[in-house]
Amino acid sequence: MNDIKSMNLEELQAVCEALGEKPFRAKQLYEWIHQKMVSSYDEMTNLSAKFRKRLEEEYPFHPLEVVEVQTSRLDGTRKYLFELQDGNVIESVLMRYHHGNSVCISSQVGCRMGCRFCASTIGGLVRPLTAGEMLEQVYRISAHTGERVSHVVVMGTGEPLDNYDSLVRFVHMISDPRGMNISQRNLTVSTCGIVPNMRRLAREHLQITLALSLHAPNDEKRRALMPIAHRYTMDEVLDACRYYFQETGRRLTFEYALVGGENDSQGDADQLAERIRGMNCHVNLIPVNPIRERNYVRSGKKVVENFKNKLEKYGINVTIRREMGADIDGACGQLRKSYIDKTEKRMPE
Repeated sequence: MNDIKSMNLEELQAVCEALGEKPFRAKQLYEWIHQKMVSSYDEMTNLSAKFRKRLEEEYPFHPLEVVEVQTSRLDGTRKYLFELQDGNVIESVLMRYHHGNSVCISSQVGCRMGCRFCASTIGGLVRPLTAGEMLEQVYRISAHTGERVSHVVVMGTGEPLDNYDSLVRFVHMISDPRGMNISQRNLTVSTCGIVPNMRRLAREHLQITLALSLHAPNDEKRRALMPIAHRYTMDEVLDACRYYFQETGRRLTFEYALVGGENDSQGDADQLAERIRGMNCHVNLIPVNPIRERNYVRSGKKVVENFKNKLEKYGINVTIRREMGADIDGACGQLRKSYIDKTEKRMPE
């Protein structure tokens, strides 16, 4: 591993030892990176110039570069486009709530899951992010705004459970008291339903919230929207959710994107309620963000309300997701996609 921002304290101690430094230097290094969120070795003033030079040579420090920031005039939501060391771009979102600032981060460059209504997956998967690149999204936004981040959602571009090891490392590091010290209970990880890794995550006994992208009341409709559903049935996915609750005691969230005429009827609500009734869960209804490359439309306001009311009649806890940043490239992957399209147009033939 050459990404120093992905290293835990024990690994940094090994680095210091290999470079002929005292072990306590590792703690200083860790604090500069994960508490003070510096963007270069030059800022680490209590480390010798010689040590910093060696670090720069062997473990280059690459903070994310801000390419573009869109700020909503409606609610102050900010969408960031960051450039990685290799020239790829990712996006992250800062949302301000009364309970604190929440940052939604990406876990991969692109995505291979192919969900039909999502801009993130157009173009497929380029590569997974390191834990350090995931952390950096939170650090750069916090440094850019000068405000503390209290909640993190791994729900941007990419499938977090398709980047399992980096995700788990990220969770341990972002919640480390020696770093940002964000409570695991304030972390949410979204998955489209990779069943073996859902079960594996349950056995980690983390205190994070697992959010399942469900988006349909039955297998047939789910397969039409989400290719992953060809591999794992709804019964398998929901069994993995029950196992997650059994192992962690953490209530599940079901994300349900309402697509006009596809999965938003009263019959769909009845079927969904039958599948999840009795589970310790919360349903988050999301009026889908239309994207140019797909012909899906969002459900009407009345349809959304009726769907919510039907679920509540079954005793299911449900909310309609408050739309944030409606006047900017709000949907996952939209800002990155538009940037890539513009860049390609400017390139010579």
